Amino acid sequence: MLDGGLPCNRYTPYSHNFITQDGIVPKEIADKAREQVLKYKTVDLKNSLATEGGKVNDYFEIITDTGEVYNANKLIFATGIKDLLPSIKGFSECWGKTVIHCPYCHGYEFRDKKTGIMIDNEKAFHIAQLVNNLTDKISIITGGKKFLNPEQLKKLKKHNISIIDKEVVEMEQTEGIIKNVVFSDGSKIAFDVIYSSVPFEQNSNIPNQLGCALTDLGYLQVDSFHKTTVEGIFAIGDNSSPMRSVANAVATGNFAGAIVNMELTAERF
Repeated sequence: MLDGGLPCNRYTPYSHNFITQDGIVPKEIADKAREQVLKYKTVDLKNSLATEGGKVNDYFEIITDTGEVYNANKLIFATGIKDLLPSIKGFSECWGKTVIHCPYCHGYEFRDKKTGIMIDNEKAFHIAQLVNNLTDKISIITGGKKFLNPEQLKKLKKHNISIIDKEVVEMEQTEGIIKNVVFSDGSKIAFDVIYSSVPFEQNSNIPNQLGCALTDLGYLQVDSFHKTTVEGIFAIGDNSSPMRSVANAVATGNFAGAIVNMELTAERF
């Protein structure tokens, strides 16, 4: 196992949707996982970042940032994705704490709180539908873009969800706890939490170097066995699924590991 040590969930103070681990800091879950896995003599963990990949004869070659070279018949990429955060002052400090991306991952903890949805496309309406189950204090911040149709506006009005057609320039915060959203006209509104959707890119370029295809949404393309479009390469977790949760990463890793083991033992039989 090669681990660069910078998971995308390192910003959040807790993890949810993983039964028996609810509310635990993600790093604590990862540390416990490493401790348990390393009890098996067939596992070797290297704290280094894989930076290059290639195919040499009938095996894959991986090079790390420390110059080490590893060869393998199969590869499993659990490399995650990289969120591309906007340059709004205070945004990155709040990301994963009080600026969040998913009602299922964080929403319950912010029930009954004053909530903003800062998304400038139709996903804002979808999030509003979900969050309305948690709080009746909701505003959609459109950034001045007109993407909501009359029927959607009618439903939002019915649920007293306000529309703020202003551009955000700053998030006033203290240690990631949001206080106010500041707009381009100098006005500000207090919020307890903001839902936002940010673009992403693959955290590792090695699958691309090896020829693995991406979906239209930017995820690694995999089949039901978590096989990529390149024979012998598998992908699990956030890099190949929009379901961003520790539980999903564990489940897909468990399945892919079984398939890889089956193939290797059959090939060597």
